[in-house]
Amino acid sequence: MEISLAGRTAVVTGSTQGIGLAIVTALARAGARVVVNGRSAETCDRAAEEVRTVVPGADVVPVAADVATAAGAETLLAAVPRADVLVNNLGIFGARPVLEVDDEEWRRYFEVNVLSGVRLTRAYLPGMTEQGWGRVQFICSDSAVVIPEEMVHYGMTKTALLAVSRGYAKAAAGTGVTVNAVIAGPTHTAGVEDFVAELVGTELPWDEAQREFMRRHRPQSLIQRLIEPSEIANLCTYLASDAASATTGGALRVDGGYVDAILP
Repeated sequence: MEISLAGRTAVVTGSTQGIGLAIVTALARAGARVVVNGRSAETCDRAAEEVRTVVPGADVVPVAADVATAAGAETLLAAVPRADVLVNNLGIFGARPVLEVDDEEWRRYFEVNVLSGVRLTRAYLPGMTEQGWGRVQFICSDSAVVIPEEMVHYGMTKTALLAVSRGYAKAAAGTGVTVNAVIAGPTHTAGVEDFVAELVGTELPWDEAQREFMRRHRPQSLIQRLIEPSEIANLCTYLASDAASATTGGALRVDGGYVDAILP
């Protein structure tokens, strides 16, 4: 299947590394004008240059803005007032016993992981519906469905995104705009490497540490390995395309079979 996003502008939040960078690179490869977003100009410029290296001639717009805040969202919107594709990828995670998560941390996780995407969707969706075409995606997680004991506060935010995504899909009904949640499984990123080290230690070589992590903490994975960010980006690129015009209001899994259910 050939996917062309030529003439489309795609905003991907939290896209200076990991899954976000893979998504923005894949969208650029499909021909979209892509907006790289992060909190600092240095990391945004570095990521933009990396995209241009991988995709020569790519139209990349770096925008430094902390979209977990209302002021940061306004900065992004001022730089890019309209978007055809919005991928709400920004998110934080970390292990902590649920009884040790205080009010401030609960609020922080909600503001970064949920409210950031709510604000931007609320801002961009009217322009999409007005033109009769648009794609909104919320990068979710298997933790939305299988709440991890060590990250209940994180799982809570990803469960919330399933509701938010479905609700915005209803708001866009009949307009030509689709809204979906992408349930990503355990993925190989720098942050996850640190997370693996927290849980299994730093003594083992990476390949052994990864296998030990999956065996002990994610044993239901059917691929029995971490997912590569490019594999998440493949689904996101499809959902951003004309080919996905009948796919909306869904929670689509690219989880390596981790969630032990036919439906989320």
